Amino acid sequence: MPGIKRFSIGEVVAEAAEIQEAGVRAVVLFGIPASKDEAGSGAYDDEGVVQMAVRALKEAHPDLTVMTDVCLCEYTSHGHCGFVRDGEIDNDITLELLARTAISHAEAGADIIAPSDMMDGRVGTIRHQLDEEGHPNTAIIAYSAKFASAFYGPFREAAESTPEFGDRRSYQMDPANAREALREVALDVEEGADMVMIKPAGPYLDLIARARDRFDVPVAAYQVSGEYSMLKAAGQNGWIDERQAVTESLLAIRRAGADVILTYHAKEFAQWRA
Repeated sequence: MPGIKRFSIGEVVAEAAEIQEAGVRAVVLFGIPASKDEAGSGAYDDEGVVQMAVRALKEAHPDLTVMTDVCLCEYTSHGHCGFVRDGEIDNDITLELLARTAISHAEAGADIIAPSDMMDGRVGTIRHQLDEEGHPNTAIIAYSAKFASAFYGPFREAAESTPEFGDRRSYQMDPANAREALREVALDVEEGADMVMIKPAGPYLDLIARARDRFDVPVAAYQVSGEYSMLKAAGQNGWIDERQAVTESLLAIRRAGADVILTYHAKEFAQWRA
C-alpha cells in the first residue's frame, strides 16, 4: 500500500496533528500487538496498543473523533475474527471477548466502537455491555454488510491477519447475495447500531444505495485496501490520472448515498481540496 505505513503511538499522535490541519476530523484505529495468541488477548488488554493509542490521541487532540476497530483477527495467532474451537468459530465465546474489547476501548476514551467481526448478535451484546458499564454515549458503527472480498488482501498482509486455515466465508457475506446483506443491516439496526457500514465500497455501490433508501440511520462505506492499492498502482504507472480517479471514486461512493467514507486516501484528498 504505497504511502501507508504502521505508526507507533508517538507517531500516530503526530500524524493526527497533520490530518487535522488538512481537515480530516476522525480516525479509526487498528492495532498490531507485540505477540498473538489463540484467544486474541491483546485485543482486550487495557494496556494494549489501541487502548494506549486512544488515551494518547484524546489527551493530545481532544477534538479528534477517535473510532476503534473491534475484532480479534489482528490479535489471534490463527488469523480468524473469533475464538476457534475444534476448527470452527465459537460465536458465543467470541461475543464475550468482543464486548470486553469494546469496553476497554470505551474506557480508554474512544468516541465510537466499530465491530468488524461479523459474528451473530455482536452489536446487541456490545450495546448492552457498554450501557451496563457506564458508556451509553459511546456510539457503534457496525460493519453490517462486510463481504468476503478479494479486495482485503493488502490490509491482511499489513496486519499479518491472513487466516492460517480456511477462509472467512462462514461469517462474511456472499458477494452475490444482496438480500442477505440487507437482512444483516436490519438486524444491526434493531440491535442498536448508530451507523451501519458497507464494505468494500466501490464494488458494492448498489448496496450502499439500497441501505440509504431503506434505513434511517447514517450509512458508512469503507473504500478498502485493495481499492486504494489499485488506484495508487495505476496512478504511479501513469495509466490513470490518480487525483481525478480518486476524486471520482469517492464522489461515486458519496453519490450512492454514503454519509461517511472511510478511505486510505483521506489525508491526501483533504490536502488536494485545501
